[in-house]
Parts: sequence; structure tokens; C-alpha cells
Amino acid sequence: MVRGVWAVLRMVSCERATVLKSNVPFTVRAAAPWTRRLCTPATTCYRAISSEVRRLQSAVRMPEITTDHLDEKQVQLLAEMCILIDENDQKIGADTKKNCHLNSNIDKGLLHRAFSVFIFNSEEKLLLQQRSDAKITFPGCFTNTCCSHPLHTDSELEEKEAIGVRRAAQRRLKAELGIPMEQVTPDEMTYLTRIHYKAQSDGVWGEHEIDYILFMQKDVELSPDPNEIKSHCYVSKEELKEMLTKAKRKELEITPWFSLIAETFLFQWWDNLHNLKQFMDHDSIHRM
Repeated sequence: MVRGVWAVLRMVSCERATVLKSNVPFTVRAAAPWTRRLCTPATTCYRAISSEVRRLQSAVRMPEITTDHLDEKQVQLLAEMCILIDENDQKIGADTKKNCHLNSNIDKGLLHRAFSVFIFNSEEKLLLQQRSDAKITFPGCFTNTCCSHPLHTDSELEEKEAIGVRRAAQRRLKAELGIPMEQVTPDEMTYLTRIHYKAQSDGVWGEHEIDYILFMQKDVELSPDPNEIKSHCYVSKEELKEMLTKAKRKELEITPWFSLIAETFLFQWWDNLHNLKQFMDHDSIHRM
């Protein structure tokens, strides 16, 4: 404890000297009240320093986010590097999938790039998936065909015509739904627009993304990974509307991004699957 006290005392003395040299007001919240008392009697000073030492020790003992109770395969994916962006979708860096999905970081403004794929078959039915119970965010929720993130790699960072995002979508369609990559080439995907949303999954995990919307109409082969997908189905417009109604009655759960898209743009796009060019808007980011 004595060593800790003297360490804090030395730190405060150094900080005070720096402040005096720079002529800048001292604004450290926790330190300000007792640094001004350094020249008061030693007893008062010691009490203040001891209190600060106890505060620092308490902070050190705060538990870190544990993933021990989570699915091993999903935890491994948390090490992937996502693309950090600002609110205008400009690249500003990279961070792990884990850090990007912690509410504590999201609350500080951490934002990453993502995509949502919508695949329709020849009958114009939309392919939905139900996220597996192993998923860290929104387990068991129904959502659009595929939702994930481009990685901070040369191939998926490329921005011209969102080719990097479309390559990432091809990769994840294979990983989640087992769709052969040759059946979902980037050239076959129509990039419509982007949405910006934020949502908490629970007290620890959440989402804060600028989401690229990708459409595709094709009959594809499916072999879902049960670690990713609990179930899947093709739905008509009427069937999806019924699901949305059930979700409002809490009879089933739908991911927040899919719900937002369905309640705004989806059905208009769906009505025009063969004429989507009119809805392509690569300049706007829809804040939702």
C-alpha cells in the first residue's frame, strides 16, 4: 500500500507540474479535489491519497467481459477484424468483432460496416433464416437471408460499386447457408442502398452498423450450418406480413434491422424485383 500511495503521490506531483508549465486548467475529475490539497497538512493529504488508491484498486478489480459461457465456434469468430467507419461510411480503422459488438463501445460511438442480403427464388418468395441459439447477438430471431460484416482485408475493403461488401456476402452465404459460391457471385447481387441503425441485443452485446442492402433473385442450393442457422424458410409477402404481426404480439422474434427494413422499404422493393434500378441510391445513408 505504501508503494502504491507514493506512486500516486508522484503521479499527482508530475501532473501538477505539467499543468503549471502548460498554464492549462487542471481538469482531471477524480484528481482535482485532492491535488489542490497537496500543500495542506500531511494527514489530510494522506487520507485523500488513500481514498484514490482504493478507487484505483477497485477499478482494477472490475470484471472483464467473459465469453466462457458462449459457444466456442462463435467466440472464435469474435476475433475477426471488422471495418470501423464514421457516420458517413468513411473508413477510419479496424477492430475485432467482439469490440464492435459490446454495448460499452457502441455507447461511445463505435460504428462498423455490415451488409444484409435478400435472396428471392423464382416464385418471388424471400428466403429467411432463424438465427441459431448459439449466436451471440439476437439468438433465435428470424431475419433476412444473411446478415454479416465485410472484414478488414484487401479484398473486402475495396469500395468501388461496393465490390468488397458483395464479396463478403458471397463468403458468408457459403459459410451460413452452404450456398455454393458459384451460385451467388458478386455480379449477381444488386446493391440498393445503406441504412444506419443501432440496437441492443442484451445488457452486454449489441449492433451499431451502416448496413449495405443487397438483393438477388435466384434458385440456390442450401446446406445450412446448424451453428449459424436454427431453421430457414421461403415466405410470400403475405406470410412475412403475418410474421411481422406475430412479432408485435411477442409470438416470435425478428431482428431489429430486418424489422426496420420490412417496415420501410422492403415491400416496395419486393414489388419491383425486375426493376430495382430505380431504387438504387448509393449516395444516401438512411438513419433508422
